[in-house]
Amino acid sequence: MKTLNAQYYSSNAKSFYDATVDIDMTALYDEFLPLIKNNGLILDAGCGAGRDSKFFIEHGYEICAFDASKELASLASKLIKQPVQQALFQTFESSIKFDGIWACASLLHVPEDELSNVISKFVSLLKESGVFYCSFKLGREEVIRNGRVFTNVDEVSFGQYITGKPIAIVKQWRTGDLREGRESEQWLNVILRKDVINE
Repeated sequence: MKTLNAQYYSSNAKSFYDATVDIDMTALYDEFLPLIKNNGLILDAGCGAGRDSKFFIEHGYEICAFDASKELASLASKLIKQPVQQALFQTFESSIKFDGIWACASLLHVPEDELSNVISKFVSLLKESGVFYCSFKLGREEVIRNGRVFTNVDEVSFGQYITGKPIAIVKQWRTGDLREGRESEQWLNVILRKDVINE
C-alpha cells in the first residue's frame, strides 16, 4: 500500500519536477561544496528532480542518487544521464562510503519516530570526516499538508535526533523558501561532519 507521500509524488511527479528543476540553489551549494574534496563522491539522498546532482556532476563531482518516487527517479535519471535508484531512506543500501551526503528537503519525509535511526544509518555511509547536509521545514511536529507528511524540526529538536551519534554540527541556519510565492516559509539548514566532537 502506498504511503501518502508515495501517492503524491506518483501523481504529481512532472509538476514537481517542473516546479523545482530550475530553482537556483547556489547559496546552499556554496556552503556545502567547499567542504567536499575535488572530484569527491556525493550521495544525493532523495534527489527529486535531479537538479542538485546535475550541478554537482557539472562541477566535477561523482554522484550516486536515489529517490523514493519511481517517476521522479526516472525523470532525474534522464536529466543527469546516469541511473537513479528508486529507494526509501529506510531501504537504501550501499557498499561504498561517501565524501558527502546531500539531503535537501528530503529527510523531512521520514516519519518522526524513524528519523533518528535513519540519520544513524546515513552517518555510517560517510567516510571519516565526511560531510552531511540536510534541510527541513522549520517547526516541531509531524504534519500532513497538501497530501504529504512532513517531519518539521527546529534547532533544538534536530539536536535531539543526533545526540550520541559520531557526528557534529558544523553550521545551522535558517532560510526562506526559494520557490516563488513561498518566501515566507522557513527552512532549517544543517551541515554536519562525521567524527567531530563538540567540546
